[in-house]
Amino acid sequence: MKYTNRPQALLLLKDGTIFYGKSVGIAGTTFGEIAFNTGTTGYQEIFTDPSYYGQIMVTTNAHIGNYGVNEKEVESDGVKIAGLVCKNFSFTYSRPDASESLYEYLDKQNLIVISDVDTRALVSYIRDNGAMNGVICTDDTPLDTLKAKLAEMPDMKGLELASKVSTTLPYFFGDEQSTYKISALDLGIKTNILRNLASRDCYIKVFPYNASYEDLKSFNPDGYFLSNGPGDPDPLFAAQEVARQILGDNKPLFGICLGHQVIALANGISTYKMFNGHRGINHPVKNILTGKGEITSQNHGFAVVKEELEKHPDFELTHVHLNDGTVAGMRMKNKNCFSVQYHPEASPGPHDSSYLFDQFIENIKTAKN
Repeated sequence: MKYTNRPQALLLLKDGTIFYGKSVGIAGTTFGEIAFNTGTTGYQEIFTDPSYYGQIMVTTNAHIGNYGVNEKEVESDGVKIAGLVCKNFSFTYSRPDASESLYEYLDKQNLIVISDVDTRALVSYIRDNGAMNGVICTDDTPLDTLKAKLAEMPDMKGLELASKVSTTLPYFFGDEQSTYKISALDLGIKTNILRNLASRDCYIKVFPYNASYEDLKSFNPDGYFLSNGPGDPDPLFAAQEVARQILGDNKPLFGICLGHQVIALANGISTYKMFNGHRGINHPVKNILTGKGEITSQNHGFAVVKEELEKHPDFELTHVHLNDGTVAGMRMKNKNCFSVQYHPEASPGPHDSSYLFDQFIENIKTAKN
């Protein structure tokens, strides 16, 4: 572990822009799309969120690592970000119930980290120029080599990544004696989604991203769930077909983030890659049905085309992002189906939107009666 005299490091963007900093001591290079998160807490949950697979994370909070890590606060089986860019990286921590330092945690998983970067300037640059691919180098690889490899890296648009983070075999979560059974399609599911469902008397069977409707149906569930996840939703043809078949049987269906986009595509509503995306825990959303505002946790780089949604006779816009007017939620008028673009499981918080899980349970109850 190195506190002083740390090696110089750099972040190279696809357009040739370079930001300099220091290595935290983990040598290597890593490639990914640059994304920034504005959350002031919850870095461990962010780093282990499968939706971030393939992305180099820029944290806008000035201090990262100051409260260590806790093994109970992971959202998957390990770190999913491709790399980390931060201002101040803390090798020490002060939280009593932390199990180890962030450095020890990341070192075990060989995550490449660059600190001492002017993250305010970097985030401002990304805001003005849009999300793009980049590479972190902490091992003195020649700049020409980095540029050549970066030029060959595919863009996020058109990239199917759910297969990289989904379970390969079905598994169960919760109490087998629970009242309700849920079949969940794992496109990159967060553990706290499963916790939220289990706490509402649900027993969940989680299926791989490419499972068929017959696979999900074999569990004889009371409802179906399509999870969050990374990458472009457009190539997920199997998941879109599953959504169509669930809706064909008019079974209760709830989608979050990537699952929300899959439901839209399954009904002929397009999605698009956003200029920057939404990533943070302070995004304002308006619930059009109630008129109430919600502060939400968000993480997505794609969105549903609002104009197509509003013209679709079977859909209703239910939530809108107040910063830019993008689609934050929708429901079907003639089916037992709704979805949201953000993360109501909110790990990290806030918890304004946890009522959506209750709404899903109410939809299941209605279908059973």
